[in-house]
Amino acid sequence: MKKKMVCLDVDGTIVDFDGHMYPEVRAEIINVMEAGHHVLIATGRAFHATLPIIRDIGLHCGYSVCSNGGVSLRLDSELEEGYEIVARSTFDPSSVLEKLRDRVPTARFAIEDDDGNYLSTERFQDFSFGVQATGVTFEELQETTAVRLVVFSQGDSTREFASAIESLGLQGITYSVGYNAWLDVAGAGVSKASGLESLRQILHVDPADTVAIGDGFNDVEMLEWAGRGVAMGQAPMEVKQVADEITGTVHDGGLATVLRTLC
Repeated sequence: MKKKMVCLDVDGTIVDFDGHMYPEVRAEIINVMEAGHHVLIATGRAFHATLPIIRDIGLHCGYSVCSNGGVSLRLDSELEEGYEIVARSTFDPSSVLEKLRDRVPTARFAIEDDDGNYLSTERFQDFSFGVQATGVTFEELQETTAVRLVVFSQGDSTREFASAIESLGLQGITYSVGYNAWLDVAGAGVSKASGLESLRQILHVDPADTVAIGDGFNDVEMLEWAGRGVAMGQAPMEVKQVADEITGTVHDGGLATVLRTLC
């Protein structure tokens, strides 16, 4: 049997939108690992917020991608903390922040810096950070080297927000708009797919033996990259259109359905 590289999104794939992991999903992830395949987490969450998922499924060795490809982890139970950061991609967010503030005046901002800290304006906090964000001024944010920039506007509808972002014609970065008025920004060319491709080469897995499952706009590149890209049933149509197949929703245990085909 050829070892597969199985790349799993977290929110909306492994866990539902309340953070709950269904027992059958956990069981099938463990079965895939015990069958000898490489299981990797590939998430927009920061590594602080990813580690509880990694530990919950018993992933004690291997690799994972966090912050939408901005950070890659090597997992090893013999390491003091059980992991080490092996790659981190950064960018200068200053010009993007200026454009966003002018175009979306209601927006709040947070940045993951190159030490894994989160800095934010207006007490902006989200579970995906994994740590308490430190409040700073907008000017201090502009001077920060960023791994991930998060933008959220409570005062705009998803459509209004997406239209505003599109009108900016942002260059030199990679970005994806979420289900609501939410924006994730990374450096140019940085995505879950770019992080996973580097790890694929380390693991010596053939491109045809890569499998990716996800449900969000930040999963598009990953689903296109994978030899077998699977969209969750609740994914937006734009995400489903780039996938090779569609499984059930997160509430239907769609991930478990896919994983059963690998054992």
